[in-house]
Amino acid sequence: MRTRFEIEYTLNTPTRVLYDRLSTPEGLAEWFADNVTVDGDIFTFYWDKTGARARLVYARENKAVRFDWLDFADTESNFFEFRIVIHELTNDTALLITDHAEEDEVDDAHDLWDTQISYLRKVLGLTE
Repeated sequence: MRTRFEIEYTLNTPTRVLYDRLSTPEGLAEWFADNVTVDGDIFTFYWDKTGARARLVYARENKAVRFDWLDFADTESNFFEFRIVIHELTNDTALLITDHAEEDEVDDAHDLWDTQISYLRKVLGLTE
């Protein structure tokens, strides 16, 4: 059984710059995967020589992007989503990630996202 989880990272960068890194193959290849190709609404993410396909099902400019993995049979927990949030009180820009993992792998998934976001911070010129 896969468990849904959310993680939030503060990334004070212009929303347009962040959105481009979340929604385009070129942007995603800078931090999320080794390479990303797109054919219509199907994105293929490559890590080493392994590829995984996902359909871009939702893209709201400068707000959110959602991908449904095509290689998972479980339709309830086969997506990951990026949402850009501007906190009203602090005016901080944050990235809210929704993902899924097996119950005993949630901590590992958090660690993986922490690693990927550290790459994103470097791409964006943000210091840790």
